[in-house]
Amino acid sequence: MSQSEALRVFRPNPWIGAAVYTGLLVAGIGIFLLICRAGSGLTVPPASDTAAAASGAIKHEPVNIVLHVLGTLAAVIFLGSLLGKVCRRIGQPPVIGEVLAGIMLGPSLLGAISPEAMHVLIPSATTDPKGQVTSALKAVSQIGVVLYMFLVGLELNAARLRKQAHAAVAVSHASIIVPFVLGSALALGIYKTLAPAGTTFLSFALFMGVAMSITAFPVLARILTDRRMSRTELGVVALSCAAADDVTAWCLLALIVGVAQSELSNVAAITAGAAAFIAIMFLIVRPLVTRLSARFDATTAPLPPMVISGTFLAVLLAAMTTEAIGIHALFGAFLCGAIVPHDGRIAREFTAKLKDPVTVLLLPAFFAYTGMRTQIGLVSSGEDWLWCSAIVVVATAGKFGGTLVAARLTGQSWRDAAALGALMNTRGLMELIVLNIGLDLGVISPTLFAMMVLMALITTAMTSPIVSLLVPPAPQEEQAS
Repeated sequence: MSQSEALRVFRPNPWIGAAVYTGLLVAGIGIFLLICRAGSGLTVPPASDTAAAASGAIKHEPVNIVLHVLGTLAAVIFLGSLLGKVCRRIGQPPVIGEVLAGIMLGPSLLGAISPEAMHVLIPSATTDPKGQVTSALKAVSQIGVVLYMFLVGLELNAARLRKQAHAAVAVSHASIIVPFVLGSALALGIYKTLAPAGTTFLSFALFMGVAMSITAFPVLARILTDRRMSRTELGVVALSCAAADDVTAWCLLALIVGVAQSELSNVAAITAGAAAFIAIMFLIVRPLVTRLSARFDATTAPLPPMVISGTFLAVLLAAMTTEAIGIHALFGAFLCGAIVPHDGRIAREFTAKLKDPVTVLLLPAFFAYTGMRTQIGLVSSGEDWLWCSAIVVVATAGKFGGTLVAARLTGQSWRDAAALGALMNTRGLMELIVLNIGLDLGVISPTLFAMMVLMALITTAMTSPIVSLLVPPAPQEEQAS
């Protein structure tokens, strides 16, 4: 039976589906409120005052920021390319090797073996007390991630997404609600030991729920492309679900930012701003872009410089707008790419010209930045490793289980439903972005950050082997539009 036939095997009554979805949503909210009530009396022990640092009036030699950033990029690109090749040979996405390269060049490995060697790349706090090199590396990494999300949006087939809307909405929301509830429940057990001092249980539980619910849309797209599944029915459903997951996750993340900063009044403004931005992009900008794309599809002349510069300007403005609204720049960049016809000439040329510079040169800056913040050595005791294992189990059970049941109810075969569950369990890049935001907000501790990074790597590494067992690579002809 083909995948398209499998998708038509079972279609439940729409009213029954609506009732099941409403019940799932109400149950999820109710359980989360009960969890918050149970955790409202929990407190985190105050931090010790002995960690206060005396900066003094020491004068420091100026730091060569450009030299350190270029050296770090060169090191992570070199090591990442080697590890990426190894990962590809063993059937893993190269992004795992790139993330490992960043971690290995940070305090988890190189810093533990030779701190002096690590400080050749990233200077110590004594040499660079203001963190200028780290800030510069972060800026480069954000540019790379923004452009990468734009490319992911360009590759999204909106026409196929609409065809699978029924399955995508049901599966994506189930794959968020179930891990969200399980993650917030896990927060009850780890709050006292792994939450930073002063963090409220509400913000901590919200973050754990969202962190468990993430699906790495960019990494998922790369896995599907490598396996020649991106244009199969199963691949389109997976991409559609992951896209819906990302939109929901960023909205929930905006809520967390408001709660963590005690600015709940801003949540309504953020929601209204996001809705207005989406409406403008789809109702006003998209028709203009579609007409412009059709005009250039009819000619073979090179794209005018104004179109090239204008496209980059649009990406930056969209990213700036969503960053200002409070739902992160990545969402704006992705949406800017999604409104461009994916099979048009503009999308094809930008994808061809940007893919290598972005993935090879700019994205490694993000992996290096994340690696410098990851300290695996903080996960030291047996209890720490037990909690780390629990995080991996809860994350996998919630994402895989919720997706499996929902996909089966929308008419997919058990095999395809299980494959979709494995695909949605991919966290990779998006998880790292969310974890960095949580660490910046002070919602999670460095120890929990390291545990969650390990969870992201393990769940991403699980995807390809499981999918390989369930779904053979698609024939080459299925990649045709």
